[in-house]
Amino acid sequence: MAAQIISGTEISKKIREELVNEIETLKQQHNITPGLAAVLVGEDAASKVYVGQKEKACRKLGIDSYRRDLPGDTSEADLLALVAELNKDPRVHGILVQLPLPKHISAERVIYAIDPDKDVDCFHPVNVGKMMIGKARFLPCTPHGIMELLRRSEIPTEGKHAVVVGRSNIVGKPIANLMLQPHPGGNATVTVCHTGSRDLVTYTRMADILIVAVGRPRAITADMVKEGVVVIDVGVNRIGKTPEGKPILAGDVDFDAVREKAAAITPVPGGVGPMTITMLMKNTLKAAKGSL
Repeated sequence: MAAQIISGTEISKKIREELVNEIETLKQQHNITPGLAAVLVGEDAASKVYVGQKEKACRKLGIDSYRRDLPGDTSEADLLALVAELNKDPRVHGILVQLPLPKHISAERVIYAIDPDKDVDCFHPVNVGKMMIGKARFLPCTPHGIMELLRRSEIPTEGKHAVVVGRSNIVGKPIANLMLQPHPGGNATVTVCHTGSRDLVTYTRMADILIVAVGRPRAITADMVKEGVVVIDVGVNRIGKTPEGKPILAGDVDFDAVREKAAAITPVPGGVGPMTITMLMKNTLKAAKGSL
């Protein structure tokens, strides 16, 4: 039997419907409109697309969007000054500085400069630390999206063996921590694998839930998973173009082969991707509520 398809597109749509109602209530009861500031430095094509998608999501949900585009030669001091200005702006409840930044700017210093109460990406060490001890102000967007996919798809996690392939600060480390914590969608036994792991297949075959974020197309093949596994594929890899010039995307998992063994699996596109921006919107709403 082919796997259940966990549709991030559909689940994201339901969450956004919930957010629209909450945002409207906040406006009516408190005269507050959530505001998100997005800062883009330089001309990176992918970053422009991502920021544009976030702006579009804001418009659809009724969130005010404040976009600031800066030239690639902007100094670190000028960027830090802009962050300080946004920190003080009462209209702005969430701030994101789109990564990657030009090489002459320290992403670490910029992230540290964002007010933790407005750090809707959950990159600031204060917010990362709060998440680690189960006292999160915000949850990082992609891991939060994964948790929502599991919870809303009624995938049992308690006592299950979750194997995370990838140890990035954006996905691998935080999702491993969240899967450990004793809350709905968590309370699992967690193994983290990475480029230094020997005999990767030994671990992936043990997984009840396999979360893959390695950035290599179809790195996980059918022989690397057991029957009945739940697979969350975080990867988005461009592997070519259609005759019309549109990108052809592939995940980090060999979807067609693995779905024949899996109990449930996320597609690429249409899986984890739509959830990330939706969770950013959810964090922005939460930040606006926190400003009351």
